[in-house]
Amino acid sequence: MAGPARGAARVPGQGLTVERLVRQAGYGGDEPLVVGLQHDREPPIFHAQGLTPATPVYAASLSKQMTAALIALLARDGVLDVDGPLREHLPEFPAWAGGVSLRHLLHHLAALPADSLVDAALTGDRTSRGVLRSLAGFAALPGVPGTAYAYSNAGYVCLAAAAERAAGRPLPELAQDRLFTPLSMPGTRFWPGPAATPPGATPLSPRHPAPLSLGDGGVWSTAADLLRWGQALNADELGVSELLHTPGRLADGTRTDYAWGVGLRSHAGHRVHRHGGGWPGLRALHARLPDSGWSIVLLATADDTERRVELIRLLLDELLLDEGAAAAAGTCP
Repeated sequence: MAGPARGAARVPGQGLTVERLVRQAGYGGDEPLVVGLQHDREPPIFHAQGLTPATPVYAASLSKQMTAALIALLARDGVLDVDGPLREHLPEFPAWAGGVSLRHLLHHLAALPADSLVDAALTGDRTSRGVLRSLAGFAALPGVPGTAYAYSNAGYVCLAAAAERAAGRPLPELAQDRLFTPLSMPGTRFWPGPAATPPGATPLSPRHPAPLSLGDGGVWSTAADLLRWGQALNADELGVSELLHTPGRLADGTRTDYAWGVGLRSHAGHRVHRHGGGWPGLRALHARLPDSGWSIVLLATADDTERRVELIRLLLDELLLDEGAAAAAGTCP
């Protein structure tokens, strides 16, 4: 069943309901999900079925945005240097960590061992401590930092550990103080365990509980809070949005399409900053249009497909079509 009132709210423009776009993307009415959209400070629009906008779920790799924001705040405060070596913060690592900077890690340019190899060396649950111990066991890197893009979850675990050590505080406490409380995100937290699921959250399948590593993942949040996050970045409430939008660059100057914890895309000529998150039985996607003030979020807790990408495309088509029509009519703010 679709959610009440807001679930039937219309996207401005052609009169298509959010629910109709959800169906067009291939989602059935019995699949638990929540879709949210918000423009600037206008009331959000939600379509919810089986979940509510206030239901905490695992945000998976959407967490990377929060990790990167903490690094940006600490760098602005002079607490750490993103161009300094990783080994400065993780001295237990081998000599190769002296040639890896935090900036390399932010943009997935650090040439770390593949996540499959890192995870294969784990001896228990996937915790931050386990990932760091596994990485420390590699005597050399498979490539040269700064020369190629290779997405790395382990790299963001390293960033979270560097933030903790530089600030002298656990990451969940640091994020609560610097991000979630100031931005009024009451349903969001980094969860380190020991239980697989924080109190009040929707658990994942017992066969595939969420990992307990922090930085690459670890955030549990709600659709309402994730819209709030997007709008805070659009409005630069943290004062670091310009930095977070900065793309990575290879050593030869080539620009990459990954900034600080977020992918850089475009849609119909409009900038789109987005990131997905996935785990068995979970799909998430967060997108922002920083130039027009829109945020979109999708959380689906019984999904192993990529229908989320099609749904976001449909929503962007509709929002930008409406924006163009409003501009032509002279009503676009």
